[in-house]
Formats: sequence, C-alpha cells, structure tokens
Amino acid sequence: MAMSPDQDFVLKTIKSRDVHFVRFWFCDVLGNMKSFAVIPSELENAFEEGMGFDASCVQGFSLNYESDMLAFPDASTFQILPWRPAENAVARMFCSIRTPEGRIYAGDSRAVLAKVLEKAADLGFMMNVGPEIEYYYFKDRESREVLDTGGYFDLTSLDNASDLRRDTILTLEKLGIPVEYSHHENGPSQQEIDLRFADAFTMADNVMTYKLTVKEIAMKHGYYASFMPKPLTGEPGSGMHIHQSLFDEEGNNVFFDENDPDGYNLSKVAKHYIAGLLKYAPEFALVTNPTVNSYKRLVSGGEAPTQITWARRNRSTLVRIPSYKPHKEEACRIELRNPDPSCNPYLAFAVILAAGLKGVQDELPLEAPCEDPSLFDCSRQELNARGIRTLPDTLGAAVELFAQSDLMREVLGEHIHSYLVQAKRAEWNDYQKNVSQWELDHYLGVL
Repeated sequence: MAMSPDQDFVLKTIKSRDVHFVRFWFCDVLGNMKSFAVIPSELENAFEEGMGFDASCVQGFSLNYESDMLAFPDASTFQILPWRPAENAVARMFCSIRTPEGRIYAGDSRAVLAKVLEKAADLGFMMNVGPEIEYYYFKDRESREVLDTGGYFDLTSLDNASDLRRDTILTLEKLGIPVEYSHHENGPSQQEIDLRFADAFTMADNVMTYKLTVKEIAMKHGYYASFMPKPLTGEPGSGMHIHQSLFDEEGNNVFFDENDPDGYNLSKVAKHYIAGLLKYAPEFALVTNPTVNSYKRLVSGGEAPTQITWARRNRSTLVRIPSYKPHKEEACRIELRNPDPSCNPYLAFAVILAAGLKGVQDELPLEAPCEDPSLFDCSRQELNARGIRTLPDTLGAAVELFAQSDLMREVLGEHIHSYLVQAKRAEWNDYQKNVSQWELDHYLGVL
C-alpha cells in the first residue's frame, strides 16, 4: 500500500531527529490516556496493518474473551515530545482502534466523535471548539497545599505559577497547539490556559495533550497539577467552558446574523442549536460532568451553572453568548458553561454537538434569555419553584437521566452507553457507602 504524505513525513522525521520510540496514544471510555511504545522499524507495518494490543485491561474496552484489538496510528498527529531528551527522542501519535476484522471498534471514543462530525458535515456544518480549561497546582499529590493565594489575573509575587504556566505554554506550542491566553484564576493556585479554537476533532486530541502536558511540566518543577472539578471546599471549582460555533463549507459562521431581530447577532440555526443544548443538557451531564466530585462544583452561588437557561451577560446560566466583539462574524459563538476537565473530550464534544444538531433538525424553539442576576444565588429548589429547570445535582441523578436517554444511546452506541451506565452507577453506589467528614461533624456528637 502506498504511503500517504503524512506517513512519509513521519518516517523521514524519525530518521532525521533520532527518534528511538514512538508512543501510540489513545484513551479509554472514561477519558484516561493510554499508551504503548513502538520501535521505529515497526511503523511502516503499523500504518498498514495496525499494532495489536490486549484491550481487556482498558476501562470500557473489552471482555477477556474479545480482548485482541489493533491500534492504527494517525500520522497527522505525529509530534516529538518536548519533555523527553532530544537525543534518543520520543514521539507520539494518536490512534484509532479497530477489531482484528478491521471494523471500527465500538469502544473507541475518537470514532464516536468522528461519526457525529460526519453527520454534521452531511448537514453542511463543521464544528469549531475553543475550551477554557482550569486546574489547580498543589505542592504534591496528597496534601492539597497551594502554591499561592492569588486571585483573578494576579501578576505579583502571589502568582508563583507564572513560570509553570509559561513553561507549559511553550511546551504546548512545540507540540503544535496554539494558546490564546492564560492567567491566574480566582482560586488560590488555580490556573486557566485557553487554547485557540480549532475543529472539534483536532481540539479533542489537543485537550488530551494539554492535560498530559500540564501534569508533565508541573512534575518537572516538583509540583502536582490536578484537573479535579472541586478539590478545595469553599474555593472555586475548575471548569472546562466550551466555546463552540458551526461553519459552513464556504467558511461562513452559520451562528452569525447581524440582522437578528432580538439583537443577539444570532441566526435561526444558532437559536435552534442552543435550544437543543438546553433540552438535552440533563441527559448529557453524565458525559460532561462524569464524577461524584463534578456535582460539588455545580452548586448555587458559585461560578458554575445550575439553571438550564441562556443569556448574554448573566454568568450563572448554562449557555452564555460572549459579546467581546459582537459585530465580528468569526467571533460569534456560544459558551457552554457546565462541562469540567474530568470529562472525556471526544465524548463530550460528540454529545454536545449531537444535542445542538438535534435542536437544529427538530427546529426547537428557543426560550427567552434569562438576564436576571438575582438567580445567581438561588438554590435548585427556588429555581424549580420559579419554573426554571436545573441540571442534575448528583452523579446518581445524572446517570439515571443518561440511562433513559435515547439520544445518548444513539450517539455513543450501545457499547459505550451501557458501560457508562454500569460504571457510573457503581461509582455512585460506592460513594454512597462512604461516611464523610461532614456527616461526622454534623451528626456524631448530637445523635
């Protein structure tokens, strides 16, 4: 089989840059990075026939009796890893996973996203994504001792992580991932690095690379970086706000309409898309917020949303319309504010896009925006009393809504859908058996 230009480039670069190992990257259903190393002499064969591996020990992949899988490297994702030595260099490629018969494997998250993007393309749309990914630096993995007491945008001696952020950004750029901007977030030792928007498939790969890079650079400096959604009681949680837009085949932003009678510069397509997000958010919350800890972030009075509403200025809503450059077509986008960085980005982008497209196809009407800032501190009970729908408040509630969702089963396929229901029910049930410090503080001495 003839080599593609990308594959040819990989083989030539390996020789010229003294690459001794190529790591094949893929993720399990829960979004954890998996990897094995291949020697360069095996690559030509890997491009054509894939590399076999035992999938039985990968979360959500296979049962023991069907454990043989093949990893096919995507040559367009080849990068040399900057945190490894220049001599005897190590490179990486993302992989697609196939069965021994050559079929796309039902547990491959990357394939799930590719399928939804193909459906969008059939409708004439391409999805662009720009995530804002927050995280915390700690002195080590166990203590949760922060590096500083800085707040939003601080640039003083309070911001000890400036060097860490700079080193991380330079490393990301060496990996071909452009960064839009970075700053100290609201929490002590909390950071945000925002990636420049790209098509959804590239961006999902970039998010996986970003998270690993942040952790590698922190480790190099002797610290620990955590993407846990809510690591500190009383401090802000870490989100992954997802800015998104749809472009047509001519490169026009189909969300933009300067003649929008409502004054939001949003097209009918954009409004139906938002309506889809609002309708299906409770069903996809398990994917965008997949851990017990995720729901400690989604509480009233915090930066994260609980109410299923949209607005321009109100930052407590699920969907916000950023208006930094309201008359610039390229800048027109919507921001989904509930996801957090513990999610699998391939599955998260897939379910979000599917929900939006369902809104477009079904021409769902968009409810009026909610610009009332007083709702920021309202509890879920108060919001529901006013007729405002809310996101699920626990992993237990989220998994049951997800389990009943026809759209989620259709988008993710039976294999991944049923695995997530089983795994997340088990996680919730295990959590329920645990007695927390809060319960001991409140009940032990009085009951």
